Amino acid sequence: MIIEINKLKKTYAGRTVTDIEQLTIGAGETVGVIGNNGAGKTTLFRMLLDLIRPDSGEILSKGKNVADNDQWKQYTASYLDEGFLIDYLTPEEYFIFIGSLHQMKSREVMDYLHRYEEFFNAEILDRGKYIRDFSKGNQNKIGITAALMQQPELLVLDEPFANLDPTTQIRLKANIKSLKSGTLTTLISSHDLNHVTDVCDRIILFEKGRVIKDIYTNENTLEELEAYFSQ
Repeated sequence: MIIEINKLKKTYAGRTVTDIEQLTIGAGETVGVIGNNGAGKTTLFRMLLDLIRPDSGEILSKGKNVADNDQWKQYTASYLDEGFLIDYLTPEEYFIFIGSLHQMKSREVMDYLHRYEEFFNAEILDRGKYIRDFSKGNQNKIGITAALMQQPELLVLDEPFANLDPTTQIRLKANIKSLKSGTLTTLISSHDLNHVTDVCDRIILFEKGRVIKDIYTNENTLEELEAYFSQ
């Protein structure tokens, strides 16, 4: 198992936002985390990345508590929101900076970015703009691409399809599917049931911080989830 969660709890202002007794995620799984607003998805991701601390319980990454060591940072990449970006840089400067953290030379970074020309749709590179001046959708493209550039073993994406036009959503799905042939473990939160059931092997449904359903996807999964949210 790459992720193991035990007796995890987090409360804000007396309201429990995360309450997970036990949950494991195996290496190589592509897992969709779904639920209505306030279900606890982003809170879980932020605890997984040690951005906030639980009130009790633990998250183990490769058997070690993420709150007690930094080893998970060597194989984990993520994009949760634009706060992960350095908005006074151009996309090229940002990509080169991220690449330098992983011993990539500028030329290697630019060669890597050629793979994402379709995904960028001529809207990212050579625009002469700072990241802060791009739309939310294009900021998403920058953040997701930078995360993938790190060649992680664990990838965490919060609402990656949000603010993307339909063509880019389709291209992102194709990129995620292409990664499933390797050993990469991917966690994706999304409000889009169609996209998440299309790209994920497994769906975890949260409600009020608790796991309500944990199912492996099949031809009936989308219908099952739509029925649940229609109640």
